[in-house]
Amino acid sequence: MVPTVSADGQPCLRPLPGGALFNTAIALGRLGAPTAFFAPISTDPFGDLLRATLADSGVQTDLAPRTDRFTAMAFVTLTDGQARYRFVDQGSAGVMLAPADLPALPPAITALHFGATSLMQEPCGSAFEALALREAGKRLISLDPNIRPALLAEPDAYRARLARLIAVTDILKLSDEDLAWIGGEGVIDHWLDAGVKLVVVTRGGAGAEAWADCGHVVVPAVRVPVADTIGAGDTFAAGVLAGLAACGRLTPDGIARFEIGDLRRALSLAARAAAVTVSRTGANPPWAHELAPTVPVV
Repeated sequence: MVPTVSADGQPCLRPLPGGALFNTAIALGRLGAPTAFFAPISTDPFGDLLRATLADSGVQTDLAPRTDRFTAMAFVTLTDGQARYRFVDQGSAGVMLAPADLPALPPAITALHFGATSLMQEPCGSAFEALALREAGKRLISLDPNIRPALLAEPDAYRARLARLIAVTDILKLSDEDLAWIGGEGVIDHWLDAGVKLVVVTRGGAGAEAWADCGHVVVPAVRVPVADTIGAGDTFAAGVLAGLAACGRLTPDGIARFEIGDLRRALSLAARAAAVTVSRTGANPPWAHELAPTVPVV
């Protein structure tokens, strides 16, 4: 629910489809990566909007069950374009996913992306953790914690969950705020030594950095007029994944063999895609044809 102004000049809220992993799925579909979305979707009108937006963006929903539980809401406050959120989601469609609801996955799925509030709440947090641990080694695991400290009733328990997930993660994407909450820059080398193949840290207007065995890469942010930052990090994550998918690296074997050129191209795509998202209201990731020319990275 995003603040706007009505036709008669009154402040109001505009319902826009969104949610961190939903945004990443939408961005992946629009960038041309074969993508499916798995989470329960409500049968209410907002759930219909979510499902239609996924379909319109080329995202499959065959694995996403329908439920009569309500659609979660995120009420957005904007300060100088920076978004802050208040969630109404206890008992919602997505939150009530349980470990027993997890499906068998078809062989065509080679990578799974996890993160955000779906890991912070129960029973869905336990369900998605179980899915990641079950599929690790068979499929590439990507994680974007997208931490909301205000939502954490038990921060220590959540840190323990993240530690278990990072232990099986191939691609770890974080914001600089996420990184500070987890432990700071010093933990990056530990993660790489422990088996994470790629660590990406976004720094807002300062761009992003990535570390891997093949090297260290820095990409600047693309300068655009900012409408708001809703979905920027989610789109950046999608750009990285789509870029790696395009060069055949989004599999357990592929990510083990990726090279510095693959990483530079993926980060350039991510920066360009995120720039389009911040240039317009709400989480509205770009289609491939909307992207600016390649951004140089070092």
